Amino acid sequence: MADRIGTAAAMDVEAEVVIVGAGIAGLATALALRRVGVGMSPGGVLVLERHAQLRSAGAALTIFPNGWFALRALGVAHKLTSRYDAFETSRVTTLENGATQVFRFAGRKTSGDDVKVRPMHRKALLEALAEELPPGTIRFSSRLVSIDSEGSPEVAVLRLDDDTVIRSKVLIGCDGVHSVVAQWLGMSEPASSGRSAVRGLSVFPDGHGLKKELRQFLSEGLRAGMVPISDTDVYWFLVNTTIPAEKEAASDPEKILREVTDNLGRNMPAEYLDVARHSDLGNLSWAPLLYRHPWAILTGPAARGAVTVAGDAFHPMTPDMAQGGCSALEDAVVLARALSRAATPADGVAAYVSERRWRAAWMVAGAYLSGWVQQGGTNVQGVRRYMVRLFRDWVFYRFLFPRLADTMWFNCGELVERKEQEKTHSE
Repeated sequence: MADRIGTAAAMDVEAEVVIVGAGIAGLATALALRRVGVGMSPGGVLVLERHAQLRSAGAALTIFPNGWFALRALGVAHKLTSRYDAFETSRVTTLENGATQVFRFAGRKTSGDDVKVRPMHRKALLEALAEELPPGTIRFSSRLVSIDSEGSPEVAVLRLDDDTVIRSKVLIGCDGVHSVVAQWLGMSEPASSGRSAVRGLSVFPDGHGLKKELRQFLSEGLRAGMVPISDTDVYWFLVNTTIPAEKEAASDPEKILREVTDNLGRNMPAEYLDVARHSDLGNLSWAPLLYRHPWAILTGPAARGAVTVAGDAFHPMTPDMAQGGCSALEDAVVLARALSRAATPADGVAAYVSERRWRAAWMVAGAYLSGWVQQGGTNVQGVRRYMVRLFRDWVFYRFLFPRLADTMWFNCGELVERKEQEKTHSE
């Protein structure tokens, strides 16, 4: 990776496209632009990352069929399908009565070998994307502090914390939930879902012996789960109604783990607690679950000229359908294709936002509803809570989840290099 790392130094820089953030959305967008031939000149596409190296916050993620369609368009799917095994089922156990339901992630669809559901290390995905980029594309230790147009709608002027000034024809914010670019555009701040999630990666050097499936456990105001990533690694999570103890413990992995094993998750099955106790403390986090209201996604200012956002910067969502990373990959493909086909960058950005708004809003709404129902209704008590749980156990998993799963089969399409497009049009 060293030959792809640019270092921060104060200067004036010109770029065709600047992408803020070297997470999944940022790296996928940079690669998608390369695949369609946008910004191919030296320094044409520049990715700014505020950290000193690729960050792997979250430890792991699950890629559903829609994500694999996008990765196939990006030309990197084969690098990951060969490393990670697929699984198709989830077992959900309600701890109060012991009832267990089994459902298929494929919903009502059938799948080929390359588009099955696969959990993986987040870092592996980032590296698979970054390896395809030319040296110097990613500029690490580069924190964006301000954006200006200097009176020209065709140029975005960026200032970094080391006084570097970058002028770019296209600016794409892939800088996460608290995006500087989204704030500059005037998008609304993400809202709290009232829930938080502990996420960890556990390591069993001699093997864990778990079946390759997602196990979930539902209890009063809690939803916990675990899924093997490899023969030695297991990703696990616990979603809870946000509590005051989170603020104190969130920065201390040992306190987080004690809160899970001794308090929040003390009534979870022994096999789940055993997985939690094997956690790699360096990959343990506890954070509130935020989302942008679907209406704000549909109507908010997601573009200004040739400036836009993608991934969590555009449509932050709760992780209840595991679509954060997958939707970011979709964004990358759609945005690159739109820019490659448009007469001007601003036209391309406008086409991208128009195409993505409705699907993004639907995914955010679906994720929120899924999490709220599965957890038995956040901040709902008494008879209403009982009715939500009844709906969850008898209607949601049996009838609604398969339909939600169908949305995970969305195919964002292929990427065609600009030269091939021009050749096709001329014929």
